[in-house]
Amino acid sequence: MKNNEFMKKDLNFNWHPCTQMKDHEFLPLIPIKKGKGVYLYDFDGNRYIDSISSWWVNIFGHTNKTINKAVKKQLKTLEHTIFAGFTHKGAITLSERICKLTNLDKVFYADNGSSAVEISLKMAYHYYLNKGEQRELFFSLKNSYHGETIGALSVGDVDLYKKTYKPILINSIQLPIPKNQTKQEAEITLQKCEIYFQKYHKKVSSLIIEPLVQCAGNMKMHSPIFVKGLKTLCEKYDIKLILDEIAVGFGRTGTMFAHFQAGIKPDFLCLSKGLTGGYLPLSMVVTTNEIYREFYCDYTKLKAFLHSHSYTANPLAIASANATLDIFEKKKIIKKIQNKSKYIWKKIQKFKKLPNVKEIRQTGMITAIEMIDYPFEQRAGLEIYKYGLKNGVLLRPLGNVIYFMPPYIIKYKQIDKMVKVAYKGIKRLGN
Repeated sequence: MKNNEFMKKDLNFNWHPCTQMKDHEFLPLIPIKKGKGVYLYDFDGNRYIDSISSWWVNIFGHTNKTINKAVKKQLKTLEHTIFAGFTHKGAITLSERICKLTNLDKVFYADNGSSAVEISLKMAYHYYLNKGEQRELFFSLKNSYHGETIGALSVGDVDLYKKTYKPILINSIQLPIPKNQTKQEAEITLQKCEIYFQKYHKKVSSLIIEPLVQCAGNMKMHSPIFVKGLKTLCEKYDIKLILDEIAVGFGRTGTMFAHFQAGIKPDFLCLSKGLTGGYLPLSMVVTTNEIYREFYCDYTKLKAFLHSHSYTANPLAIASANATLDIFEKKKIIKKIQNKSKYIWKKIQKFKKLPNVKEIRQTGMITAIEMIDYPFEQRAGLEIYKYGLKNGVLLRPLGNVIYFMPPYIIKYKQIDKMVKVAYKGIKRLGN
């Protein structure tokens, strides 16, 4: 069967996420036959550089030998077991490794990023409730995105996802964000933020942020100084800090975790996506013994944290996560990321000269090219997407923002092609 046959069959039965399905009347769906390294291959023999790591998850490329081997080995012994009253070696090993990496104490597992955010919000609220305090509000940042479940949407601020559901969302307050990545802008914005802390701190249980990069918020970026300053405010006003590193964790920003650049320790750390190298659904909330102790009591006090998922700590997903950490440990990945980030930054300087480019920005292996404010009806980003596919590169824009978040194994020649195609696509749009 060829692409067209699979496409027709798919559209008969499947409803795809973040997609206006009517678009596929003119925009061909791409059925993927296989993946290898940075490439995805369709049924017509075309290949595409996966410059977005298949929604930011596939950090070591497709069908990675190390992860493949680990998952196959796990299949022979245990595919799944309940994780309530039972445990398994892989989960113990992974939790210990993550706690050592983050300098945190306890891991609570789930199976996707939005669920991890839900857990952290519930846990922060419940922590204060167990202490006898009713704190029903949450802080987050303007322009933020944290997922698409009810709680996660509530603390987000991207109308595209949130506006429809506002009547059924929980209360949250969005704080201002810096206009750029400078120290000066960070300090100015922190002064504005403190006004909110002063006014609401007795009613707010937590502040949730994506440190350094607001990924689905059009890749807006801010300084580590801003992150550190928010942590200081949280400590001053007794509010718990949740770091959503679902997208920015595991090397994506140039350090193992984004908050390392700010030199802080969060109260909750949400992790997913790159955690399993893009293989299997898995997420976690990593927290402190201080939080844990507020839930540790006799059964009759009814203070336990009751949140569960059927596939919590799935052994196959856990095996892929442990293999992913093995690669980080053995291959000096962080240094390679830093070198490739510098190379990409050098290559994209030419975008500044294009009249339809407003700004370029980068944090680690996240690079954004923001075009001028084309009307949304024009769908400028979609034109870049289509041009990319025709030329062998998967570019999935966020509105008028073209970005690169490729697998870390991408080669320099592949970077050259990725950048070249994006450049020609944007230049062509401006003519």
